[in-house]
Amino acid sequence: MSRGLNRIELIGNVGRDPEMRYTPSGAPVTQFRLAVNSFRRGGEAGQPVEETDWFTVVCWNRLAEFADQYIRKGTKVYVAGRLRVRRFTGNDGTERTAVEVIAREVLLLSPRPADVPAPTELPADEEAPSPELPPDLSFDDDPWNDQVPF
Repeated sequence: MSRGLNRIELIGNVGRDPEMRYTPSGAPVTQFRLAVNSFRRGGEAGQPVEETDWFTVVCWNRLAEFADQYIRKGTKVYVAGRLRVRRFTGNDGTERTAVEVIAREVLLLSPRPADVPAPTELPADEEAPSPELPPDLSFDDDPWNDQVPF
């Protein structure tokens, strides 16, 4: 049986300060926008053209508290997580689709601003623990292991 894979990794700059809210059950959730720049050949004489893609990043529980406390507009961050597509009806009655990154890990890549205290521990998301490999998928018995040069 095969498993699916839904994984995304991004490095970019935060577009505005994160917004933290609480669910009715009291779980913290923080959301921020992330700008990821890329370059492609184009324009006149193959000059590089910069493109920016915007992502909505959603953090839950301890990761939400971390993001709210330490991330600010302009901070460069690494985000690892999964994509979630939500369909909903807007206030005007039209069907809408939102694509969000549900963060599993967020790392600060920028120097910390002076008004932000140093983090004591980088949290891992509590929502989805990493799965263990079943015994029948062990890599120890793989015949190719003897041929790997490192």
